[in-house]
Formats: sequence, structure tokens, C-alpha cells
Amino acid sequence: MKNGLVVVESPAKARTIGRILGSNYKVVASMGHIRDLPKSTLGVDVENAFEPKYVVPPSKAKVVSQIRVAAAKADCVYLATDPDREGEAISWHLVTAAHLEGKGRELRRVVFHEITADAVKKAFKHSRDIDMRLVDAQQARRVMDRLMGYKLSPLLWKKVQRGLSAGRVQSVALRLVVDREREIEGFKAEEYWVLQVKLARATGNESFWTRLVALRNGKKFLVPSEAVAVDTMDQLRSAAYTVSEVKTRDVQRRPSAPFTTSTLQQEASRRLRFSASQTMAVAQQLYEGVSHGKEDSTGLITYMRTDSPRIAPAAVSDIRDYISRTYGDNYVPSKPYRYASKTKFAQEAHEAIRPTSVLRTPDSLQSFLDRNQLRLYKLIWQRAVASQMAPSVYENTSVTMDARVSDDKGFQLQASASKMKFPGFAALYTEKADEAADEEERSQLPDVKEGENLTYADSSTEQKFTQPPARYTEATLVRTLEQKGIGRPSTYAPTLSVIQQRDYVLKDAGRFRPTRLGTVVSDLLSEHFPKVVDAGFTAQMEAQLDQVAQGDRDWISVVREFYVPFAGELDGAEERIARVDLTEPSDVLCPNCGLPMVVRSGRFGRFLACTGYPECKTTKPYARGTGAHCPECGAELMVKRSKKGKTFYGCSGYPNCKFATSRQPMPKPCPECGKLLLQQGRGKAKCLSCGAVTSADSPGEADESTDE
Repeated sequence: MKNGLVVVESPAKARTIGRILGSNYKVVASMGHIRDLPKSTLGVDVENAFEPKYVVPPSKAKVVSQIRVAAAKADCVYLATDPDREGEAISWHLVTAAHLEGKGRELRRVVFHEITADAVKKAFKHSRDIDMRLVDAQQARRVMDRLMGYKLSPLLWKKVQRGLSAGRVQSVALRLVVDREREIEGFKAEEYWVLQVKLARATGNESFWTRLVALRNGKKFLVPSEAVAVDTMDQLRSAAYTVSEVKTRDVQRRPSAPFTTSTLQQEASRRLRFSASQTMAVAQQLYEGVSHGKEDSTGLITYMRTDSPRIAPAAVSDIRDYISRTYGDNYVPSKPYRYASKTKFAQEAHEAIRPTSVLRTPDSLQSFLDRNQLRLYKLIWQRAVASQMAPSVYENTSVTMDARVSDDKGFQLQASASKMKFPGFAALYTEKADEAADEEERSQLPDVKEGENLTYADSSTEQKFTQPPARYTEATLVRTLEQKGIGRPSTYAPTLSVIQQRDYVLKDAGRFRPTRLGTVVSDLLSEHFPKVVDAGFTAQMEAQLDQVAQGDRDWISVVREFYVPFAGELDGAEERIARVDLTEPSDVLCPNCGLPMVVRSGRFGRFLACTGYPECKTTKPYARGTGAHCPECGAELMVKRSKKGKTFYGCSGYPNCKFATSRQPMPKPCPECGKLLLQQGRGKAKCLSCGAVTSADSPGEADESTDE
């Protein structure tokens, strides 16, 4: 090709592809979308088959002009935007906006899932026409989002406050958070007691702890009160103990599938403390290309917006060869693992997120990547390699003891232990949840035999209470959205960002808590527009968009099925819905006129406003206290929000004192030195001064497993 023009979205991607293709191709960047619906009007003709009225924003006029000029000198224009529906639509918009058709010029669509020399050159050899099925699916999504947003948002402005928004995915996500909060508020804790007995063998000094689980006849036995606990323990102290059953078996644990967009966001949140948007931003850098060593810039991972865990056969073969050379043949399963998506409507033609070459190990790239790039790349690389490694093998032992109180009365106690016989994939990588499970499996049992008599050595009782469901983290909210078939890989990160930016939710100790504004908006939508916040309805719409992408439906009929009932709900809504007053009294007086100030919510969160408005227009930032004190000046630490909507904790003495932390401060001081405690994971706090770790009493929190 003497005069080939290649259009991609970003300059970084353009540089990488330009180096791969060489001087016969000119590679330019569209800088993302170059045509969209207008911001100032609806931009959809609902009376004329929902015809979109696309415009080129003024900020993109120069880019479009440059592409048009470059195309005039080209024999063929290659549209190499991202390999998904959004990328297909961007290519289609480029053709119209930059007048790329005609004049004897060829137009070809090029699709690749990794930006490496082999993948790019292969894609150019197998170019195709623009797939209008994918374009139409994206058009339907965009039109439905516009109809919902531009019809509901003005209503929210009038009835609640300006600056609010509603959308198909964000409204469902908000409702999930609000509903979970109500579950927590309505939860009634129930008391129960855990009873443990330490038993000793007749020979030697071996002893081990057991747990009461049932009556002697096998019926489950619960201990609901202290009185029952005391009575039961009295009986256990004098019981006769015999080993009734010993079970030992080998258990295999298979590796997790390679990352999809949602599982990458979840694991990066748990392990690296990355937000969903941060994960996607760093993954984008790794995908578009990074220079390393003597090699030119090349993409280090495959495309990061995917819902498929499939790995290409050639990549699987390379990974298995690497495992054999590095760990030995016994770490390679006899047949390659094939993974299929468990989520609804997954696009299995895509690949999982994996390294473009298994030979580019994290260690080999350490000096070429920044800290976040290296951490995320290592996570992706390890997960992909581990996914093709042999299972871990554990020897699990379970021992049941018969505690005989009388001939017809007694209890059953159990103890269990697990030891690793073969590490398999765990030699390289385990999920964060698996690591916690492994910690619990390190207990060991003596080699007791069935029929062996044991003697009472010690006991313990512990009062506990059932816990409410945990508030959503970014990881668990993304997982829930995916499981319910809501949204797509490209929508998770922006959805989580917008519900925080709109002040609908706050992130408190890493978990989402709805604000009063968020609760009011969710309740209003639930009452008057129930389908908008219904997870099943939203998932059904995603299924219909998939049918459009497959050519089984036309996009106009899908939009019509959505809009006709939605328009019916809108009819008369302004008259039905009452105005909501969100102001809250505060104990702060206006510094200018002395009148009380109230808490209001705005586009950038809550703020204090003078009640003398409009005569007095004084406003102040709003921050709520934590009850904890600044370690530098002693003033109270306040909950604050950054310009990007993230919660942090800063000194109320700012700007004189600039202490701030991203971890939640605890009101109680460190029991060791009296200094500031900061939340450290679930249920723990760590002293900022001496490093002591203690329990953190945080209401409404529960173990992560309650989210399963």
C-alpha cells in the first residue's frame, strides 16, 4: 500500500500502530468520538422512526478536517477503531463526518484485539466492511440512553434539584445500593453462641480444638443464649468422648478463568485498591502500547473491554510451553482448560484479557512500567498463566467426635484440617478470596483413629450475632451488575463514577452508602418509573441489543418497544410528582449575616447555604465530622470529597493544617499508645503511630461472604 491512511482513537495507539506498519501508512487519531447527539437538544426525532440528529462538536471540527485532508491523499482508508460496538460506530461516524466515501478511495474496517506486529498485520490482510449490525446496536443504545436521560433529568431538576441525571444502568445501580441500605437498616441481629472443646489423646501430649455442631442423633444444635451455652458446657465437661468418624480425601481446586473486564475490576479493587475507572485507565495504557527495552512500543495486553474468558489456542499453547519450562510437566494439565462465560449474553467471539506474549514477564518489564502499570500487568499476566496450570491438591481431613452425656443423650463435635499436597496453580497465583480461605486451612490435627477415646482438656464459649448484608464495594457492585445482565464491560466504570459524582452515593471505608439525595431520587424513579430501575427489564433490553448486533432484530423496533410505555409513564408525571425539599438544618451560622445555614446538595455534592437567600448568597463547603482527631494539630478530622467525587478524610483546621488520609479514621484512640487509628481492611484498624492492629467497630458491616 503506497498511500494508506489508518484512523484510530488515541495518539498512543496511533504511535504504536505507526511503528508496526511503517512509512507506507499515515496513522492519525480521531481523539475518541467525533460525532454525537447534540448536547442542547434531544437530537432524536421520535415521530420519524427515532432518527438521530448527529452533529460534530466544535471541539472536534479541526480533527475531522485534518482527517478529511489526509484521506484526500490516500488510496485506501483503514478504520482501526476499537473491536467492539462502540468502535464500530466510531468508524461509521468517521465515514460520514469526514466524507471518506467516494472519489475512487477504498474504505476498510480493521479489527484486532491486541496491538502487536503479528496481530495488526494479520488484521490488515483480513480487513472487511463496516458491520452495520454492530453500528445499529450501538445506535439503539445511544438513542435509548438519550431518550431516558433527556426526558427524566429535567423532571428531576424541577422536582428535586438541578444537576441530577437518570440513566438505564446508573439508576439500577443506585437502586441496588439503596435497597441494600434498607436491608441493613431493617436487619434484626440474632444472638448465637459458639462452643468449642479442647480434647486430648490418652497417649502423648497431643490435643486439638473441636466445635459443637449437633446433637448425638445428628440433629443440628443451635445455642441461642448464654443460659443454654452454660448448661451445654456443663454437660460437655463431664461427657465421655470417642472418635466416631475420620474422613480423609484429596480435593482438587482448579484455577480461576482469565480476566474479563468485570473480574479484572473486581480483583484490582480487592488486591490493588484500584477504582474501576483507575483500572480501566491503566489497562488502556497497557493495551495501546508501552516502549520496553530494544523493542518498539507494543501492546502488552489484549483488549480490556470484554466479557469472554476465552483465550486463543495459539496463546494457550505458548502459555502451556512456558509453564512446562518454568515449573515442570506436572504443572501442565493433560488437556488445555477451556473457559466459558457464566454471564448472560456474553460475546464469546472476544478474548479474555491476557498478556500479548507470555514471555514478557512482569520482572522483565519492571524498569519500563510505572508502579500502577506494573502492578496491574502482573495481575493480568499471573491470572492468565495460572488459568492453564494444573489444579492445586489438598488433603482434607474431617473428624467427628461423639460426646456421650448419658446412654440416650449427648452431642457431636467436629474438627477439620487441610494441608496442601501439590500447589499447582497456587504456586503462581490465587484470588484474594482464596488467600483468606487458605489462612483458615492451616490448622493441623493429630492422627486420631475411629473408636479412640479422648479426654476433656479445655473449653471456650463465644457470643456472636448474625450480621446484616455488607454494603456494596466497587467489586461487589460490578459483580452484581454483571450477574444480573445489566450494562456491558464498557459501562461499569463510568456507572460507578457517575453515581458518586452526582452525590447519589458516598464511598465510606471503601463501601457505597446512599446519600439522602440518592435515596430520594431512587424512590422517586421506583414509584413513578418502575421499569427504569427494574434489573430484569434493563437486562431484557441488553438482550434485545444483542439481537440487533446479531442481525435478528432491527434497532428501531427495539427502541419503539422501550419508548412507547416509557412515554406513557412520562405523560402527566410533572403534575403527579410532588416537589421534594432536600434542605437540612445545620448548627452553622452564616459568617456574613448571622442567619442559620442549611445543607443543600448540588452538582459537586453537599454544601452549606445561607437561609437569607437571595438577599445573602453566602455558601460554604460542607463536611461531617468523624469523631477522630488530627494527629498533627488535634482538630477534628472531617469527611471530605475530592473534585473527582472520591471520599477522603482531612483536618478541619485546613488550610493551616493539611493532614489528610484516604483511610477512615476511628473515633476511639489506639489502646496501645492513644494515637490515631485508621481502618485497615474489614473489621480491623491500625495505629498510624505505633502500628498496633486492633478491631474496628464499624456499624452495618459484615463479612465479604454475605455478598455471595
